[in-house]
Amino acid sequence: MLKSDFYYDLPEELIAQTPAEPRDSSRLMKIDRNSGEAVHDRFYNICSYLKKGDLLVMNDSKVFPARIYGIKRSTQVPVEFLLLKNIGLNRWEVMVRPGRRLKVGATVDFSHELSAEVLDIAEGGNRIVRFDCNGAFFDVLDRIGQMPLPPYIKEKLKDRDRYNTIYCREEGSAAAPTAGLHFTERVFDGLREKGVDTAYVTLHVGLGTFRPVKEENILDHKMHVEHYSIPEETANKIRQCRERGGRVIAVGTTSCRTLESAASSDKNGEIKAVEADTGIFIYPGYEFKVIDGLITNFHLPESTLIMLVSAFLGRERTLAAYREAIEKKYRFFSFGDCMIIL
Repeated sequence: MLKSDFYYDLPEELIAQTPAEPRDSSRLMKIDRNSGEAVHDRFYNICSYLKKGDLLVMNDSKVFPARIYGIKRSTQVPVEFLLLKNIGLNRWEVMVRPGRRLKVGATVDFSHELSAEVLDIAEGGNRIVRFDCNGAFFDVLDRIGQMPLPPYIKEKLKDRDRYNTIYCREEGSAAAPTAGLHFTERVFDGLREKGVDTAYVTLHVGLGTFRPVKEENILDHKMHVEHYSIPEETANKIRQCRERGGRVIAVGTTSCRTLESAASSDKNGEIKAVEADTGIFIYPGYEFKVIDGLITNFHLPESTLIMLVSAFLGRERTLAAYREAIEKKYRFFSFGDCMIIL
């Protein structure tokens, strides 16, 4: 299976630079998983495609201001850190720029409250650093950090809350679970009236989400590892949904990967309360164990995310849906429009 099998040509003007206003005014493509037939709508009407007894599973991870700027202490050279993963004891894996200037032992000052020492060089050139913080770490980041928008977004974000879902609560992501950005209180009110239940998982999204697949044979691609957890309440809701004949619908590829990872790690394929790491790579041929539906944005060509969608919908139907979205001028990527596959 080749990387080029998942390529499509996207006009640059269709890459969304700003979020929809209001959130739920984004466009929605409803796709029949069996036929590929598409219906075009707005997200605020999503309840029209859901049934009483269905369960939406959402990722409640919160993006924090993970991009910080400092000065290398020994040379006064400007340095940029992008915090990727907390590995404990004030240590983080970070992406640095310029990397060649930061060797083991180097110290970087970000403010009078925050500095960091480089401890090691990780795979891919990232650094393992230890922070020295005078105060609560995330409070300091709130004051000095910037939201880590993807590189294809050139516009400055006016309101940092718009790169988070309205239901986020577990701080730790370096990128947003973007399928959830469309939800509003109006949509949640509609879900409750319809009898559609909601549940939450947590998967802290790393920048590996945007890492390009470099190998032409996608089976040679090494997937990034992310930390996830599923609470007992969510495991119970999934089991109850199954018992009543409802559909489990993942809101976003991160929720999908969380559920499928948990099911794959259980010998009976059941969802139980768990906290673990996952590097699951879902591509066509994968047999889904949990989800019956998927809400997801339109993803980059040749990315692991479009491969996941192709596994659920089928490659040809996925590419056909993307062609139709381009023809109808849908907005793409993180701040773009979305689809629901049922």
